[in-house]
Amino acid sequence: MSGTSASPDHRLVRALAPFLTATEQTALLAVSGGPDSTALMHAAARAGGSVRLHVATVDHGLRPGSGEEARAVGLLAAGMGLAHAVLTWDSPRSGSRLQETARAARYHLLAAHAATIGAGLVLTAHTLDDQAETVLMRLIAGSGPAGLAGMRRERPLAPGIRLARPFLSLPKADLVAYCRAHQLPFARDPSNTDERFARARLRRLLPLLTAEGLSAGRLARLADRMARDEAALEQRSATLLAEIAHPIEGGLQLDGDRLRREPPAIVLRLLDAAIDAVTPACPQAAPRRLERLESLVFEALLPALAEGRGLRRTLRGVLVETDGTGRVRLGVAPPRRRERAFP
Repeated sequence: MSGTSASPDHRLVRALAPFLTATEQTALLAVSGGPDSTALMHAAARAGGSVRLHVATVDHGLRPGSGEEARAVGLLAAGMGLAHAVLTWDSPRSGSRLQETARAARYHLLAAHAATIGAGLVLTAHTLDDQAETVLMRLIAGSGPAGLAGMRRERPLAPGIRLARPFLSLPKADLVAYCRAHQLPFARDPSNTDERFARARLRRLLPLLTAEGLSAGRLARLADRMARDEAALEQRSATLLAEIAHPIEGGLQLDGDRLRREPPAIVLRLLDAAIDAVTPACPQAAPRRLERLESLVFEALLPALAEGRGLRRTLRGVLVETDGTGRVRLGVAPPRRRERAFP
């Protein structure tokens, strides 16, 4: 967590420093025009460093004025000597998960633009407050350790491109104070207070939770602990998968006898990874339901292996089956048969 002895200026510069002296020659800053990303752009431009900086604003076109805000970012970037691009999301959009769909589209557009300009790094301005909201939303959704680990400080975004969040341990107040200290204009996104969206409703509740001791700092600390534990479990499951998995035509075969002797948390992660190996997840896919994986493992697969009986179950388009001999086979599930229509 950030300390209180240094000024917001120093904290922002210190958080950015590792990324502005990185091996990548070009970095793309994702700037929406709000206070957080405006502070990111200004602090990065001031800090200098060996990395060439570009700026991109994604215009989702979801509300009036978004185009004007994108152009305002361009003018501000030009005043700092930074190249700016507006990335427009013009795909059809519908359904109840609009914010999630827009988020996925945003990262897709940023990755594509980064590849175009040769940037190996994309920086966003997510803060400790954003991390706390993410953890709280995933807690409510019933996520396991991987979900409760929240947003990662760094992760792959696309082949050869990393996504980094240098301000993830800084409170939003630091970034707002930075903008005010440097008299930087910034926009306010009305969706941040639109209670049609779950994140906005939770943002209103956070002060009440803080009064009870569940502060943004504590939620972010929970994310750090979950990420640490998840990394250890992930490493063990990956090692075991390499030992007990063998490629077969159209999929994988696992040593079920070895599998059922492992702790349940390892079995969950191993089977999850094995399913991904058979049919890699689509970036636009709906969020995974941990309950379905748990049901497959604890209510079906492990009991079948222990009792030496056969099993056929499908999850995420993968057929998981065992014939009672201790072998578990995974392959792409056949298409579902349609009911025959009679005249």
